[in-house]
Amino acid sequence: MRHAALAELRTLGALAAPIVITQLSQMAMGVADAVMAGNVSATDLAGVTLGGSLYWPILLFMQGLVMAVAPTVSQLHGAGRTGEAGAHVRQALWVAVSGGVLVTIALHHAEPLYRLVGVDERGIPVAVGYLEAASLGLTPLLAYVALRYLCEGMAWPRAAMWISATAFPLKVGLNWIFIHGWPAVGLPALGGVGCGWATAITMTYSLVVMVFVVSLSRIRASNVFAAFSAPSARRIRSLLALGLPIGFTLFLELAFFSFVSLLVGRIGVETVAAHQVAFNVVSVAFMVPLAIGMAATVRVGVNVGAGNTAAARTSAWVAVATTCVWGVAIATALMVLRHEIVTSYTDEPEVIRLAAALLALGALFQVFDATQVTIMGALRGYKDTRAPMVVAAFAYWLVGLPIGYIACFGDADVVAALNAAVNAVPKWARGPGGELAINRVEGMGVRGLWWGLVAGLAVAALALVARLARVSGDPARIAQLRLR
Repeated sequence: MRHAALAELRTLGALAAPIVITQLSQMAMGVADAVMAGNVSATDLAGVTLGGSLYWPILLFMQGLVMAVAPTVSQLHGAGRTGEAGAHVRQALWVAVSGGVLVTIALHHAEPLYRLVGVDERGIPVAVGYLEAASLGLTPLLAYVALRYLCEGMAWPRAAMWISATAFPLKVGLNWIFIHGWPAVGLPALGGVGCGWATAITMTYSLVVMVFVVSLSRIRASNVFAAFSAPSARRIRSLLALGLPIGFTLFLELAFFSFVSLLVGRIGVETVAAHQVAFNVVSVAFMVPLAIGMAATVRVGVNVGAGNTAAARTSAWVAVATTCVWGVAIATALMVLRHEIVTSYTDEPEVIRLAAALLALGALFQVFDATQVTIMGALRGYKDTRAPMVVAAFAYWLVGLPIGYIACFGDADVVAALNAAVNAVPKWARGPGGELAINRVEGMGVRGLWWGLVAGLAVAALALVARLARVSGDPARIAQLRLR
């Protein structure tokens, strides 16, 4: 067993390392937006943050629909039926294009939502301009994602790695041009809105390069470009049956974080800036377990496709153990270096003070966050996507968000309920002094919202550990899921 685990760790590492680089390159684009917009003003940083709080959850939902490509392709690849993968991917491309166009139209009408939530008025124009520009790259990005998961499902993640590595410097250069303007060609300075235009162009570039790579590499064996396929209702239904729960899970998770960002917007621009700095840092750390989870999808899927359920179980738990080690390491680093990290983003004293405090809370949920995302990846390899969606809905929205909201803003009704509960305790159980009445519960501000993040992620991690233990040890359930 030990030798099998070590061999799996080496295989998983070889697959995960390029995915880590891909994810970090993509995340670095978001960090570049935050740093470069933040250097213009706190208002531009807040606007980009608020724009991203709508753009990224919706993007991840749509990405989840086409993410069904990965477990499907990996199981076909493991079963020696790689040539059948292309037909599935072509249907995913139809979903990507049609869905991308509809979402782009919707994001061009987002301003009323910001006003409904009541975010700081100063950030709304930048947020709306950012969304209108960035959404133009949504359809190319979704098509790129479908082809990326085709490559990764066939255990070749290096294509996306090299494309992302070249896209990052392009994104930074375009950011600089659009943010600060280029008077020689008549381009005005757009501030934070310029980050949206840079995003759209970079995503289009990624799709064009990926099409050439797939056409000229061993991925041609999938036959993805060997024929034209009209939309197939049967195959799209099958794709959506697997992809919709993935999409909703990703949406519920990121929407949870993004809704927290919108709530932070009610506090003020400086608090939004501090929240965004801290959130960017923990998001960068999150890219590693996210990549390990993606690698686990492929490894588990290949072994399930080959009919080796014992190897699939080993793949899943080795991935979980690896990501837990990462979670402990990054939590320690955040606690020790949080002040130095924050000062690399901004020199505003209030933002530095608050962001450093939030990073301390971010360190608390690193193991939980790493564990839950890796297990979700492993379960996708089994094609088990519905249970994680239920866990995400419960843990994030019924546990994390209520706790975070109450801790942030306080609530007189909650105080009354707590007093009623406390006063129901028999006097003999109250100990010396007798009185347990709660006189007031004051809001903790943005720190309270981050305590909600800790609670939600902890519940999700514990529930998903139980789910993986159940599924990975049940060959009959694995066979049933494989037919989906």
